[in-house]
Amino acid sequence: MGSKYTKRYSEEYERDAIELVRSSGRTVTEAARELGIGAESLRGWLKKDRAAQGAGSGSPGQRAADRDKS
Repeated sequence: MGSKYTKRYSEEYERDAIELVRSSGRTVTEAARELGIGAESLRGWLKKDRAAQGAGSGSPGQRAADRDKS
């Protein structure tokens, strides 16, 4: 459970931060420091994005369980 002081970022900001790491060759720590955010937050966003990319391998609207049946 997050602290009541947890800062929330927009999805667009998270996508931009992920793209910075992927396109710049910077480490997660370097990119996070440059953006002024926690490295663990950025790592979590990257992990969430990788999971979404993996889940998005089927046709739009198709559930992962249904793709596995094919």
